[in-house]
Amino acid sequence: MTILGFNELPGNRRNPDKARINIEVNSGIDWFNASVKVSFGNKTASLKQLYKAIRNKSKFVELGDGTTGLLPAEWVRSMEKFFQAGEIDAEVLKFPKSNFSEVSELFDSEVISQEAQTEIAAYGQAFSPDAPIPQVPVPEGLRTELRGYQQEGLNWLSFLDGFNFGGCLADDMGLGKTVQIIAFMLSQKERRGKATHLVVAPTSLLFNWQEELQRFAPGLSVCLHYGGNRVKSAEDLGNFDVVLTSYGTLLSDIPFLKKFTFSYVFLDESQAIKNPGSERHKAARLLHARNRIVITGTPVENNTVDLYGQLSFACPGLLGSRQYFREVYSIPIDKFGFSKRAMELQRKVKPFILRRTKKQVARELPEKTEMVIYCEMNAGQRAVYDTYEKELREYIAASTTEDLHKNPMHVLTGLTRLRQICNSPALLKEGHSGDNAVKVEVLMEQIANQSPGHKILVFSQFTGMLDLIQAKLEQQQIPFEYLSGQTRDRGARVHNFQTNDAIRVFLISLKAGGVGLNLTEADYVYIIDPWWNPAAEDQAIDRTHRIGQHRNVVAVRLICSGTIEEKIRTLQARKQQLALDLVKTDATVLQHLSKDDLLEIL
Repeated sequence: MTILGFNELPGNRRNPDKARINIEVNSGIDWFNASVKVSFGNKTASLKQLYKAIRNKSKFVELGDGTTGLLPAEWVRSMEKFFQAGEIDAEVLKFPKSNFSEVSELFDSEVISQEAQTEIAAYGQAFSPDAPIPQVPVPEGLRTELRGYQQEGLNWLSFLDGFNFGGCLADDMGLGKTVQIIAFMLSQKERRGKATHLVVAPTSLLFNWQEELQRFAPGLSVCLHYGGNRVKSAEDLGNFDVVLTSYGTLLSDIPFLKKFTFSYVFLDESQAIKNPGSERHKAARLLHARNRIVITGTPVENNTVDLYGQLSFACPGLLGSRQYFREVYSIPIDKFGFSKRAMELQRKVKPFILRRTKKQVARELPEKTEMVIYCEMNAGQRAVYDTYEKELREYIAASTTEDLHKNPMHVLTGLTRLRQICNSPALLKEGHSGDNAVKVEVLMEQIANQSPGHKILVFSQFTGMLDLIQAKLEQQQIPFEYLSGQTRDRGARVHNFQTNDAIRVFLISLKAGGVGLNLTEADYVYIIDPWWNPAAEDQAIDRTHRIGQHRNVVAVRLICSGTIEEKIRTLQARKQQLALDLVKTDATVLQHLSKDDLLEIL
């Protein structure tokens, strides 16, 4: 049919030519690049104009000369999927190579170059469920023996590294995620030479990382990028193998941290960036690195968006745009429980998430796993601690060892006050605020993470501390039981905790519940304040670690770094007799401590 006078119609801006589409998919370095060209006669629509038309659900696309071309309806549906899954870069759509399966589903084989087809087939074979993951040697510098599943974790991280793919290490708490990452860092140094990795963790875990790196990999140089004296120059970071920083410091220092290209960025407790709209997530996405790993025991806390937030950092582009993920996965799965979409999502993310539960690896685990979480006081809490510590130190310095042993009460009171301040200055009952006490913050974060899947015992020597935790649990509407010396119906409280699945937490004072209770429903034990006598701590842990317990028990001690708590643990390790005898009762504490010992503790 010949149309006459089309261009003479008043106000007509339509292009009379039929649309032609040309698609080519080629292989780049880290991406598959799809060139999508739509032309009308000698006029071509830009990729951005095409995207604008598709986004506005318009069947017309604007061309360079001001006219508009008609898009066939079947093309609109196909191109909508292209834009949802890919990322616009100039005049090509980029698809990360980790999303190789999506590329083969979106595009017909005739438009995919032979090189790209070969690469997609190789990925499909390597990541098929039956394909073995190659074994890698344990690095020579590692000062510990890896358990079987930890070796598998090292193999998996190295396997992803071979393809430049990121991932999520999502083992249960207590299975040694930190050790696996440290082993991988050492392996990277042996294979690739000098490079700098960045570890971002909650403030409460920074000192844990520092201690474990020193313990398991003394050959790695570590920079603690935290506090007022931290370096402010990106060039200085290159002098270290590992840079440790907190999420708060990342936010404030991102202007210069983003100037440095790290080998790996590891985000510990990565649920901190689960909200894609949060400032933490945006800052993390600005970091430059060859590769990225997120580390969490709870990859999905509330809904599938949690998973999107973390994997969009570790595997950029794998799950498409936020809008695409929301429409295709989040709403169907979270709102309507659409199992087919859930299975689709599981297949897509499975190669990039490694999760083992304690139940799965129970044969390899010791019956009891013990951990220490080092807590860093905030400025207000530290100021109170320093004031009381200074007063006690000056008193001890002015006394002889003989005087101290004859009149121990002032020292004992001073030591107890320092231990109370480590919990919260509010315990002194001298008008100090209990706001933002670090141990309460760390414990509540742990309870929020662990209570959905585990029952928890919380022990403290100070009932005032249990009262503070009680108030927080009530505020967050977490059901709990409480046992102290004032509790009369002990049996009923224990029975309720053991039989009522809704009760996830049991607060227990040391004197009331350190012995004589059977609490085998719990498998996590938090010891808020160390009692210096390891036997007393073991008694508390044995409330759940006893006959009838079928799960592996995880015991966690909270220690304030740079305080009497940390110093006495160091002293215990150095003096075996002290470890056996120290503070069996408060009255005997000074019999085993000289004046120099006391000053060292302070």
